[in-house]
Amino acid sequence: MTTGDRTGNDDLGQKRGLVLASIAMGVFLATIDSSIVNVSLPTMVDELGTTFSIIQWVVLAYLLTVTTLMLTIGRLADILGKKKIYQTGMVIFTAGSVLCGISTEVGWLIAFRVIQAVGAAMMMALGNAILTEVFPENQRGKVLGINGLMVSMGVITGPMLGGLILDALSWRWIFFVNIPVGLLGILFVQLFVPHIKPTHRQKFDIPGSLLLFVGLLLFSLAMTIGQNIGFGSWIPWTFFGTGLASLVIFYNHEKKVDAPLINLSLFKNRLFSINVGTGFLAFVASSGLIFLTPFYLQDVLGLDHGTIGLLMAVVPLLMGGIAPISGALSDKYGSRILTTIGLVVLVIAYLSVSTLDIETTQLGYILRFIPFGIGIGLFQSPNNSAIMGSVPRTSLGVASGLLSLTRTLGQTTGISVMGALWGARMQYYQNQFNALEAQVSALHDTIRVMVLIIFIALCFSSWALYIDLRMKKNINKQTGWQGK
Repeated sequence: MTTGDRTGNDDLGQKRGLVLASIAMGVFLATIDSSIVNVSLPTMVDELGTTFSIIQWVVLAYLLTVTTLMLTIGRLADILGKKKIYQTGMVIFTAGSVLCGISTEVGWLIAFRVIQAVGAAMMMALGNAILTEVFPENQRGKVLGINGLMVSMGVITGPMLGGLILDALSWRWIFFVNIPVGLLGILFVQLFVPHIKPTHRQKFDIPGSLLLFVGLLLFSLAMTIGQNIGFGSWIPWTFFGTGLASLVIFYNHEKKVDAPLINLSLFKNRLFSINVGTGFLAFVASSGLIFLTPFYLQDVLGLDHGTIGLLMAVVPLLMGGIAPISGALSDKYGSRILTTIGLVVLVIAYLSVSTLDIETTQLGYILRFIPFGIGIGLFQSPNNSAIMGSVPRTSLGVASGLLSLTRTLGQTTGISVMGALWGARMQYYQNQFNALEAQVSALHDTIRVMVLIIFIALCFSSWALYIDLRMKKNINKQTGWQGK
């Protein structure tokens, strides 16, 4: 698609808002469904006659499927076109929701969650790519920020809506509630999202896709199993080592094939690599903190579930409110300065959160987490815009899939590693303090590791800012010399 196609087509220009609405529906569905199910797990254990160790695979199967498929789907979309795959994903997701809702056995429910996740992966992998393709460059940050707002709305709405449904209806309606939004989204995509044919014929790398699938699956399983049985066991390390070997083979394979699944030359762009890396590190730290916070609120402060839900909504509310603003600012001033400022705020935020203690009030909690929500909102949209803007249009699908992959892998890694670290520090402090003090001390140690992770991300981002400013200075010098 040429620049003229993107900016000069009046009919497309009028539909862009509806394109955004179409993509937002899919993003909202995929996000809300990863959080709404969690609150219903205890009810499912009772009604389906199973155990927690089995029912947790209703969540894990969804996350593993999404994580392993997104990059492959992104590459297929670059070859075949994005609209059809995105719309097919919405159809599969909606059908999977119906099947999940009518499941009578836990095995079938887990299997249907995999089907649902295939559809979610198609939507999550391509949302940013379609928006980047349709909207002009000077609106990209703002639009991706609005898309990020829908992610926040899904995170906020999921637990609250799930609780309301469980109070009034069966757990099955947690899945049935997706159906009307899904059907409307399918119609919107059909009517308003343009079908933009790829301009170059490309081949699909089947061996590379299989190697990547195996590598990501084994890595995710290593993190998941390590969280459940502990990283002291040989089992997660066996999965991790085998997965790493598969990814090394994948890397060597990609260097040799004519049409690789991922164009590795993208990573020769230092700014692109830094954006991807800092995004992953930010998700590792933030996911770990969000995972541990409910334990602190319930076990240490003794708050009820309703209050915990309201307090946990502080971060996504702030993030959702800041993301479109920071995205619009990045369109005007560039993404690098905003991502760096966002990481500075996050370092301050983690240091603030590390002062939580046994006597922290609800207001004290909110004040400590306000910088956290602001920092994520400042960082995420400009970083996403920088990634999507630094790749050729023939690789938008892969870039969008890679963007979503950094989030899901970051979440999987953050929850597993930070959860394991917290548990280990809890055991260390049990002989020194009472139960509450041990939990708080372990939380402080874990958050200090998060501070280190974000500080490393800040160092890389500051280096990228320096490179960016130096490049602009050289360009200005050249322009001034040519103008004389």
